[in-house]
Amino acid sequence: MTADAPILIAPHPTLPGVATFTLNRPKALNSLDFAMTEALVPAIRQVTTDPALRVVIVQGAGDHFMAGGDIKSFAETLGEPGSERKKHFMALIATVHAGVELLQRSDVITIAKVRGACAGFGLSLAIGCDLTIASDDAYFASAYKTIGLTPDGGQSYFLPRIVGVKKALELVLLSERIKADEAARLGLVNKVVAQCELDAAVDRIAATLASSARGSMTGAKRLLTTSLSHSLSEQLNAERESFSNCAAKDDFAEGIRAFVEKRPAKFG
Repeated sequence: MTADAPILIAPHPTLPGVATFTLNRPKALNSLDFAMTEALVPAIRQVTTDPALRVVIVQGAGDHFMAGGDIKSFAETLGEPGSERKKHFMALIATVHAGVELLQRSDVITIAKVRGACAGFGLSLAIGCDLTIASDDAYFASAYKTIGLTPDGGQSYFLPRIVGVKKALELVLLSERIKADEAARLGLVNKVVAQCELDAAVDRIAATLASSARGSMTGAKRLLTTSLSHSLSEQLNAERESFSNCAAKDDFAEGIRAFVEKRPAKFG
């Protein structure tokens, strides 16, 4: 992987079990072009299948997270008839969506570290991560309406579940830019911190997650992200199965011993 690759993956310099996943087109506000789209699924597969990784920090290079799709690359399709453009974007978005599903179904915990612009697919990606931490200079917008499009990347799935259907309609239909504090009030982000403290704040959260019991973290992620499609009985059964699976692991024994011995647990 070269330094000019559209997506950069690297082990965190100080946190074992943590990797950074960097959208790397800073001069274009990390907008999603065709090259980044092609790199997306292989990059996500790399971080979600690495058994050594527990946490992935998703971030943008430079001063912005992601401003959405690359309008210049979209413009390259305007010479094609509408039917051909449809085929083109059906294939393109199928690739993007395969990446979104990989992230959602993976055992790793994902943290979106958001500064600057977070719009279009950037918003979909940020709210689709398990946790989203924003700097106070971040701003958010659905943005699709400005170029005559509808949401992709799971935005129409995540938004109603986070903010409710009525507010989701407002965010998409009006596409007004909202600031980080409003995004936090709506539940689009978990925390807002000063821009100068963003890296340290995300590292603290990543360190906490990476040092926790893997089965506990991935089990909790799975229970919560699938709960809305389950009946109460189905969810209770899923909880029983997950709880019991965790209780069968060495990490459970370590956690109990550490609690009794009044010391921090050292999970494997």
